[in-house]
Amino acid sequence: MAKTYLDIVKYMVEAKFSITGMVDKPDIIGAVFGQTEGLLGDELDLRELQKSGKIGRIEIDIQQQGNKSFGRLYLPASLDRIETCILAAAVESVDRVGPYEAIFSIEKVEDTRSEKRKKILNRAKELVRRLLTTEIPDSKELSEMVQSEVRTSEITAFGPEHLPAGPEVGKSPEVIIVEGRADVLNLLRNGISNSIAVGGASAPPKSIIGLCREKEVTVFLDGDRGGDLILRSLANVADIDFVARAPDGKEVEDLTRKEIIKSIRSKIPLDQYHNGMKLRMPDPQSRQEPREQAQLQRQERAAAENEAREKEDIIGEIEQYFEKSVSQKDGVPEAEKKEQGRSEGEDEGPLLQKIETEQLTKEASTQQVKPALESMVFTQLASGLDELSGTLRSRLYDSTGNVMREMPIRDLLQTVQETGGIFAIVLDGVITQRLVELSVQKGIKAIYGLRANPMPRKHSGIVLYTKEQGTQK
Repeated sequence: MAKTYLDIVKYMVEAKFSITGMVDKPDIIGAVFGQTEGLLGDELDLRELQKSGKIGRIEIDIQQQGNKSFGRLYLPASLDRIETCILAAAVESVDRVGPYEAIFSIEKVEDTRSEKRKKILNRAKELVRRLLTTEIPDSKELSEMVQSEVRTSEITAFGPEHLPAGPEVGKSPEVIIVEGRADVLNLLRNGISNSIAVGGASAPPKSIIGLCREKEVTVFLDGDRGGDLILRSLANVADIDFVARAPDGKEVEDLTRKEIIKSIRSKIPLDQYHNGMKLRMPDPQSRQEPREQAQLQRQERAAAENEAREKEDIIGEIEQYFEKSVSQKDGVPEAEKKEQGRSEGEDEGPLLQKIETEQLTKEASTQQVKPALESMVFTQLASGLDELSGTLRSRLYDSTGNVMREMPIRDLLQTVQETGGIFAIVLDGVITQRLVELSVQKGIKAIYGLRANPMPRKHSGIVLYTKEQGTQK
């Protein structure tokens, strides 16, 4: 009984045939076996080779069209190359299938082991690549691993709070502030040894505030909202110079060396930092310690309380005057008034004179504002407007014409809201209705700017000066 499949197939003989009649697969196989029988001797007889397992089962792929049959023949063999080619030539000698003429043509004799060799070669390459890259690191990788471990072991504790820090924090003139210990470790691994972590404290540690006062400080934030909150906490009490930020959605501890260097090189000054949040940016020229700020707030509250008490005293005097006037009209005879030497008009005289005097004083002071402003337009305020040209900054002046504060225009409204005793505002920008309303509420007498927006609501108690139109009321 012939074997259907070979255990090892070395070669595949592929032949093309064309027959002039309608035949089936058994007819073609019988013709091949019959016409090659005894042609090449017993050693290369197809039947004997199939019994011994040196050739496999002949496969026929046949198609029929009209009165013709054509297709392909496949003969697997485990002989050597010479014997296989002789056998292929014998198949090509078949010229009839049944009563019909046939033409057999060998297309190719394919070495089936080449595909297997290709798979073996590709697998060997993959194994060698894995061996070289992962399992056995080269000398450079080994040195980098040792160096990274040494740098990581250099982390120190800074200050009485024992904050995680690099070894160069106390020596370097520049300091990088990060959020936690893992951030410091990652910077150490990548050769940056002047970083320090604020830790999990709700308020910035005193050691951090001291470093910010003495050194140039860069705050290196994570790419999330937590970094914004840390910056807000630091900016209110410490002198921050620059802000660097990790890519959105990433943390400093996860950054590669390239990302760390790129983020630090892209740092920007604190007053130019924008991230969709409203930070209170202290002015570097007028930054105060928290204790001094609290004392200033207490003084402002005391001044407001004194002013309120003075108003209450004046209202009380007026109420006493009306009560006394009514009682005199209802129960005191006219003769008694004359004997006491005081008429009704004389009783009202001192208090009315006091009230009239206060009103005249207020009117006189109001009339004196205009000459004072006119003199300042061409001196301190006008020159201040020229000095600020092109800077996008603003200034606050007191009643003597001295500069109280200077800040970017974006911080002007908040600073005016928090500051008292302002006499005039000068800004390198546009005067808006909102700024005018706030200035009237704060008692400010003049605003100087490049130009002014249309004002739906007019206020006569403030002078508006622009370079385009001059002085307006």
